[in-house]
Amino acid sequence: MVTKPPRQAALIVNGKSRKGREAFRDACRLLKDAGVELVSAKAVRDPRRLDGEVRAAVASGVPMVIVGGGDGSISGSVDHVVAEKTVFALLPLGTANSFARTLGIPLDIAGAVKVIVEGQVRRIDLGMIDADYFANCAAIGISPLIAKTVPHGLKKWLGRPGYLAWAALQMARFQPFTLKVSWDGGSESLSALEVRIANGAYHGGTELVETDVENGEIVVQAVVGSARTKLLWSWGLSLIGPQTARGTLREFRGKSFRVETIPPLPISIDGEVLARTPVQASISERAIRMVVPA
Repeated sequence: MVTKPPRQAALIVNGKSRKGREAFRDACRLLKDAGVELVSAKAVRDPRRLDGEVRAAVASGVPMVIVGGGDGSISGSVDHVVAEKTVFALLPLGTANSFARTLGIPLDIAGAVKVIVEGQVRRIDLGMIDADYFANCAAIGISPLIAKTVPHGLKKWLGRPGYLAWAALQMARFQPFTLKVSWDGGSESLSALEVRIANGAYHGGTELVETDVENGEIVVQAVVGSARTKLLWSWGLSLIGPQTARGTLREFRGKSFRVETIPPLPISIDGEVLARTPVQASISERAIRMVVPA
């Protein structure tokens, strides 16, 4: 059932995200001017405290929790609203803001606040890596290598161009790998350059997967091959659109897959390195109530 967003909320902003501290005051003002009562409003300087603040806000019974931050902040927060009555809303304050792009939420503060005020509450899917929920996309390959090594200041001051420049530098350290995907009744092994486990369409701020957060399926998408140049070619085609890159990809769509690699590799989950293969990748259908554009 589609409903209007609540008019009472807790606002929790990652003050260390790229735009966090600058955006916090603007968000408070715009939300209050639009008639949203802020039961609490906090700019959290230490990102490690963000989960605890969201958990406490949900436990307090506040009707809506608004989280401001990048994809990692959002992904770590959604766990606390699964199977809860609390409505989740976001302010995109990160570098790529892939989940906001997937949902069609504007990337400016005024536009995002307008969605929170005038949008609708819908139940959306979340992805899962083993027992860990995530919002948008997990990745195997060069993405975890970038996530582990990129200087925070580079992301903060240069944004996506700085992130892409760092990715180019890391290509020299990157090695292709063997991917095995298994499901009930079958399995397939192939040589891969990158793997995306997607609930949403965007990764790194670019639309890479034809999917959405209400279709009840997880997508395992592999860039196939063993030459680094093919990965660069696939990325370049993806900038035109996900359909253009189809010839470089192998996709698996369904409810759940076992994902293994040789050798075992780290997995970045919405930009944070949090797991390692092998894992079970699955979809949690209609997992949370979230404010999306009307």
